[in-house]
Amino acid sequence: MKKVTTASLLAMKQNGEKITVITAYDASFAKLFDEQGIDVTLIGDSLGMVLQGQDDTLPVSVDDIAYHTRSVRKGTQRAFVVADMPFMSYATREQTFQSAGKLMAAGASMVKLEGGSWLADTFRDLNDRGVPVCGHLGLTPQSVHVFGGFKVQGRSELQAEKILEEALILEKAGMQLLVLECIPTALGQKISQALSIPVIGIGAGPHTDGQVLVMHDMLGISANYMPKFSKNYLAQCGDIRSAVSQYIEEVRDGRFPDAEHSFN
Repeated sequence: MKKVTTASLLAMKQNGEKITVITAYDASFAKLFDEQGIDVTLIGDSLGMVLQGQDDTLPVSVDDIAYHTRSVRKGTQRAFVVADMPFMSYATREQTFQSAGKLMAAGASMVKLEGGSWLADTFRDLNDRGVPVCGHLGLTPQSVHVFGGFKVQGRSELQAEKILEEALILEKAGMQLLVLECIPTALGQKISQALSIPVIGIGAGPHTDGQVLVMHDMLGISANYMPKFSKNYLAQCGDIRSAVSQYIEEVRDGRFPDAEHSFN
């Protein structure tokens, strides 16, 4: 099978084909996901919560992400590999380059940063140096203390317009992929239609160009709680390979997420 690239992800959006994304943290699961046909694996700073047992993602370091990126890359042949830039790892220009360089050297094909239009220059700088960038808007977990908890974003008209505006600014700055988290379905659809790049939703409704789930949520084994936007495919299917295959199938044919796993 051909490797997934930024070009093939863009072609999937243009052709109306849904993109499937899942978090991965080690070679064994990465290999299993790859064999089932997942399009993108994300080494998320979610590892702080699901692997380390932290209350949020803030304690995760660049070295943590780099370690797990090397492991995931070892198990991956086809899928596109994206690595999170953790909290305060891109606070300065020099720090951004060092962090991104470490993650790309570990095996990432793209890095993901959380935040709005204030990151536009950062996106341009990374693109100029050969680093593809994924954005993350809506509920950005690294800003959980600013939001006052893990809350749905973009419910007011003002909030919604700001998120859309920031998405357009970041696309112009070189963003090639966007994750939208915990926003109303209508806003997820509006942003996906407004952008020419692929938009991946997690709690953003069924109309985005693809979906991402944390693997521990999809398998129903998260230590803390099950978010509304997640679905326990292991309970439904009985074994891990079937669960992953069912998740991919339901995303591709539009059955997931449904209204139960979305926000009004």
